[in-house]
Amino acid sequence: MKTKFVVVLGALMSGMGKGIVTSSILQILDFYGYNALPIKFDGYLNYDCGTMNPYRHGEVFVLDDKSEVDMDFGIYERFLNKDLTGDLSITGGKLFSNIIEKERKGGFLGDDVQIIPHLTGEILERIKNIANEKNPDVLIIEVGGTVGDIENSYFIEAMRQLSLEEKVTFVALTYLPFIDVVGEQKTKPTQIAFRSIMNTGIRPTFLVCRSDKRVLEKTKEKLSLFTNIKKDYIIDDSTQDTLYRMPLHFIREGFDKKFIDEIGLDGSNLSKKKISELESVIERIVHPTKEVNIAIVGKYVGLTDAYTSVKEALIHSGAKLDCKINIDWVEAEDL
Repeated sequence: MKTKFVVVLGALMSGMGKGIVTSSILQILDFYGYNALPIKFDGYLNYDCGTMNPYRHGEVFVLDDKSEVDMDFGIYERFLNKDLTGDLSITGGKLFSNIIEKERKGGFLGDDVQIIPHLTGEILERIKNIANEKNPDVLIIEVGGTVGDIENSYFIEAMRQLSLEEKVTFVALTYLPFIDVVGEQKTKPTQIAFRSIMNTGIRPTFLVCRSDKRVLEKTKEKLSLFTNIKKDYIIDDSTQDTLYRMPLHFIREGFDKKFIDEIGLDGSNLSKKKISELESVIERIVHPTKEVNIAIVGKYVGLTDAYTSVKEALIHSGAKLDCKINIDWVEAEDL
């Protein structure tokens, strides 16, 4: 089967949970028996995350092949229960380093090297090589940052070019603020951000709405009117009691059937066993019968994202033992 392509973009602002949305889609595809892999693009010019301060970018996640990558890869692996490889991490540093090395060796045959078509061509070549070598049923490409950032603009342009050659399903993630004074979810920021996406030549198929409270039907109707996205394709991404519930939440919202149908796959093989196993784990996370206090001493405890894998390992261990883990973060310099 030819690989399907899905691109996850962030509108309005960063830090909304694109990694969790991407991981949830990956796990949903796994529920249906499909082999799905993620690709993550980060616009920074570091070659990888190895030298980055955790306060700036969260933890450095180390893969089994020793690649030092973005913390989102930890989320992918925890949702998929699958080991990933460093070639799935694409950074601005890797792209520019390769382009300059190729130019120094005369690889462009005297051309004046430009963002388009040379850099975008490098991106497309990497993505197609991954599709050909690993042959997944679906590649989910998460674009780090926010639409409108200079740092990811060339990558988004490459995704537009990819959509000219392949069928690409675009999923845009936005944020809906709730103003208590007026008691209303505000759609205007999303309307403005959506115009920025359209200006890149990309028209998202799905709009995932991050919100502290459930997205109201009247909010979906208004967004549908201004974004030209079907109301049923505007998906609630409200806060859940645990991030591991998100795939089940999306299934309850009917997103899975619409998504599977949109990308052209058979949606008849949903594994009830895998869903039941996840529900069992979530129940032990949310309603454990025991609890224990554990102190973690660290250098970067002011930002717990610096130790996400340690924290999640404890949560998983607690779920296995039906035990709640209360973590006390201890600053090393205070001892």
